[in-house]
Amino acid sequence: MDRHRGGAGDPAGPAGLPARRHHRARPPPGPARGRRRRDRDDEARPPLRPGTEGPEGHRVVAAAPAAPPTDLPRVVVAAPASGQGKTTVSVGLMAALTARGLTVAPGKVGPDYIDPGYHALATGRPGRNLDPWLVGAERVPGLLVHAARTPTVADLSVVEGVMGLFDGRNGTDGESSTAHVARLLGAPVVLVVDAGHASGTVAATVHGLRTFDPRVQVAGVVLNRTGSPGHAAEVTRWVEQLGLPVLGALPRDAAISAPSRHLGLVPAAERADAAAALERLAERTARHIDLDAVLDIARSAPPLDAEPWSPEAGSVAGRGGRRPVVAVAGGRAFTFRYAETEELLRAAGCDVVTLDPAVDRALPAGVAGLYLGGGFPEVHAAALSTNTGLLADLRDAVAAGLPTVAECAGLLYLTESVDGHPFAGVVPAAAAMAPRLTLGYAGARTATDSVLGPAGTTATGHEFHRTVTDPASGQQSGRRGAGAAWTSERGPSGFALDPAGTGRATVHAAYLHTHWAGHPHLARSFTQAVAEHDHAGLADRVLPPRPSPAPTGGAEAGVVQGGVAEALAPAATDGTDLTHHGDRETAPDLVDLAVNVRLPEPPAWLAEVVASTTRQLAAYPDPAPARAALARRHGVAEDLVLPTAGAAEAFTLLARAGLGARALVVHPQFTEPEAAVRRAGLDVERHLLDPGDGFRLHPQAVGQADLVLVGNPTNPTGVLHPARTLRDLHARTGGVLVVDEAFLDEVVDGERESLIAPSMPEVLVLRSLTKTWGLAGLRVGYVVGDPALVARLAAQQPPWSVSTPALAAMVATAAPSALAEAGRLALELEPWRRHLAAGLGALGVEVVPSEAPFLLARVGRGVREALRARGYAVRRGDTFPGLDATWARIAVRDPLTIDGLLRELRAVLADRAVTPARDLPQED
Repeated sequence: MDRHRGGAGDPAGPAGLPARRHHRARPPPGPARGRRRRDRDDEARPPLRPGTEGPEGHRVVAAAPAAPPTDLPRVVVAAPASGQGKTTVSVGLMAALTARGLTVAPGKVGPDYIDPGYHALATGRPGRNLDPWLVGAERVPGLLVHAARTPTVADLSVVEGVMGLFDGRNGTDGESSTAHVARLLGAPVVLVVDAGHASGTVAATVHGLRTFDPRVQVAGVVLNRTGSPGHAAEVTRWVEQLGLPVLGALPRDAAISAPSRHLGLVPAAERADAAAALERLAERTARHIDLDAVLDIARSAPPLDAEPWSPEAGSVAGRGGRRPVVAVAGGRAFTFRYAETEELLRAAGCDVVTLDPAVDRALPAGVAGLYLGGGFPEVHAAALSTNTGLLADLRDAVAAGLPTVAECAGLLYLTESVDGHPFAGVVPAAAAMAPRLTLGYAGARTATDSVLGPAGTTATGHEFHRTVTDPASGQQSGRRGAGAAWTSERGPSGFALDPAGTGRATVHAAYLHTHWAGHPHLARSFTQAVAEHDHAGLADRVLPPRPSPAPTGGAEAGVVQGGVAEALAPAATDGTDLTHHGDRETAPDLVDLAVNVRLPEPPAWLAEVVASTTRQLAAYPDPAPARAALARRHGVAEDLVLPTAGAAEAFTLLARAGLGARALVVHPQFTEPEAAVRRAGLDVERHLLDPGDGFRLHPQAVGQADLVLVGNPTNPTGVLHPARTLRDLHARTGGVLVVDEAFLDEVVDGERESLIAPSMPEVLVLRSLTKTWGLAGLRVGYVVGDPALVARLAAQQPPWSVSTPALAAMVATAAPSALAEAGRLALELEPWRRHLAAGLGALGVEVVPSEAPFLLARVGRGVREALRARGYAVRRGDTFPGLDATWARIAVRDPLTIDGLLRELRAVLADRAVTPARDLPQED
């Protein structure tokens, strides 16, 4: 296809977009074409904010664009309100069209950072924000054209709206709303409507939105969360009576929804399952939405009469004419920044290097400027605060005058602490989570001369946070030389600091987010300060080597820090401490990778169930409903089920039930079963699995016993034994087989290897709900097995040993919806486990292949203690029979937490020259 050439006099200018007029539908009447900058706005007023800036940073009206109109097929996805499914449909369309081979330029109305992250994942192109308040209404069309030409020419653009179609900035007639941006872009609108609880009323809603403002062209409808094909057909009939096409109907499917967090959705960069979820969404969208009809609507958009936005070319240079280096915070904890920020920095003459505060142990070499954008450091505070090397390096660099801009999360990172976790200590304030969300647009002026410009420099921005700092601004801190970063009608806010005494604030830190494409003077001032800092030679400072961190307050008694651990607790006959558990490894100041409880707290719905039982606490517990619910869950008779106060009570009941005189325990495994049978006076024999064979179980090598105990998956190895192997073990050993399946809920499709069945002669299976659901403090478990054996265990159980809240939790977590949620949690865990295993392997650490929510790793002698000194608790291995002090069990956590552990482990192995354990001899 032909491409548009550059403007007159520039035949070699950038290529335009594909010409499509010969195959597009005629534009329908009504919606205005994209207006020129000299025109008045849609409300017949002068533009809300003028275009370019004069030499003093004041805005002046821009000249009309010289470039010809851009032929850009485009569509805006809108909704009657938030929560209707805009993001699901928008990202689905982007992904499905990209899967077709089309190049999609994504856009997002409003200031949101999270949705553009999903857009980028779906399209392979940067997510772009189109916000008239942040960048000026006159820049919005040009930014979309820029998005469509960068890095390559796109076939079309899909723009996701914000809130309801006409919801805009408070106190205005819809300024910065989806409708406002659709008018600026001359783009047709596809409405997404949640039809889950209505039929004809959906049509009334669509009719109202379609006719409310005739300048907005509503061109089609997508129905979301339809209940059945019949329901979808009925709603479609109603809507199409309006003369509008229904482009598709998406059925309810929670599996494709993004998980939420206190500021909205969880960013795509933090979701290990994001790519897989996107594939499911693309397939689902292509199956349920008419993509050809969507393309026809996009092609009906008139040519866009706007000059593409371009970052200002600059000429800043550092020492010797080199390009100064700006470090921009990235990684999973710092995902909030606008793509244009880096484009402006590069265009000005700087090199941009990504800094991951969770992983990188020092600032980049030669850094002359630091930009800390937004994200969720409060969520990942433990991993970030333990990176003491980077925090110290940053403090030194800032003290030397490093030009630093920090917005929201960046501000938190510079504070003394966040929810008690120590951070950089540059800003004289502490931060903590607050009960209410702060959000909204704001206009502000710099309160003092700073790296963003002289005092009085204006900007527009937005705030979006649930933390607060104490004090709220540098003006209130009492520190000499500290001032506020911004002033506005709300008063002073943020922190402006000049730690090096340069005469202007070199640190500008505040909650306010700004979009530098709308305020290029901010980027210009910052890059000039960066160049000056580099010219002064301060970017080439040489830092002295830093000593290893001192032991934390969580150091354990009886351990020589940096040496080999010695078990001092009461031991079995061979000295193994069978009573040692992961909770003894933890401390408030340690990142907990020692305890296998998956969730930090129960889900809200489960917590509500547990809390609701307080009204029943005057009555004695009744286990009957829980027994019935668990029996239904597993498809067995109720007399096969016994609720218990966690698996620990079940082990005690086993030992007391007189099931035999001689027990055999397959090790390494959880030590509580052996401890319980030893306390009951049984003779115990151990069968040790071979690490050289991957801790696999070979039934022919196991001797006979009255009682055989084995874990599946086994704690701490994570090995999942096939059900047929366990049945073979039972046949060969005789007696009673007890299988601890405490972690099977956290294995993808784990039930395939369970021994729970309608008939279970001489077999008992133990389950725990504390691991999956964050209920360790409640003690929730149960036994399923041979009814005669279950009755013998029940005879040993004290009356009412299982509490009413625990019984309620059993009923709730046995429901189909809870089982589906547990399955999703297991799927989420799988890529996290792979991430940990790959990271350990890259460091030369031997890892046992696992299907459990933990990994067994041969890290080396003294490494566990060294990690503890650096703020990370992992479970010691030498209290498991068959293992020695070279082993550690590591709980699988989110990738950012894992990255922090790997960062410290890398430093331990390098700085201390600890030899990986596979090169060391085994202890006797």
